Amino acid sequence: MAYRAPAGKGYADLAAHFRDQIKSGELAPGDPLPSVPEIRERWGVASKTVSRALGVLKSEGLVTSRGSLGTVVAETPMVITGTDRLDRMARNGRRYGPGETSSGHRVERRSVVDQEVCDALDLEPHSEAVIRIRVFRKADRPTTVGLSVYPPHTTHVVPELGEDARMTDQFDKLYTERTGRPVTRGQRVAHARHASQEELDALELDVPAEAAVPVMVTTVAFHDEDKPLAYWEDVYGPGAQVPIGE
Repeated sequence: MAYRAPAGKGYADLAAHFRDQIKSGELAPGDPLPSVPEIRERWGVASKTVSRALGVLKSEGLVTSRGSLGTVVAETPMVITGTDRLDRMARNGRRYGPGETSSGHRVERRSVVDQEVCDALDLEPHSEAVIRIRVFRKADRPTTVGLSVYPPHTTHVVPELGEDARMTDQFDKLYTERTGRPVTRGQRVAHARHASQEELDALELDVPAEAAVPVMVTTVAFHDEDKPLAYWEDVYGPGAQVPIGE
């Protein structure tokens, strides 16, 4: 496997290099990292620098020591969500990482009553929108429920969003190609709340009906130069690790 040189020479730069390769799927669980002597030779760094970089990755649960194999990529619970998937597809064209799939795809046209979504999309309550829902899985276990909401002016330009089929291209790319307007991604934010029964079912969590199950949720909105285009929400199952920011 070929390894591109990182941007810098410090241990943080080395750690960031391999972290990016793991997040993008270029390094899959079980894949070995180069040995310490190989890393030293390729990037001209000291053994101490390499050891510190590998220590960072181990503390993040991304790699582990595997005897004669050296350091290998771990079976990490890290979940790469919607916006990070856009970055991965732009980088290497991969929709899914190693061991990832999705299921439960469905598309609905329904009125939007959630005030947070209405505010994000400048919609009046009970306005109709297209809602796309899917469950992302890793090693055939659900990790995330992904929901995306598109107002009428977005689906007018990208009618594929309203079709009950998987998208072959990302909506922002299609929107820009057809309008000439670049799409800007807003700040992704995270918060905790109690899961709905629908979300518990999608995450295959068997809990008593009266139980309040906390989940982490991230949200982000997309805009063109003068209006909002989409609102994405991801709900994570217990134990998921989610990279936030850079």
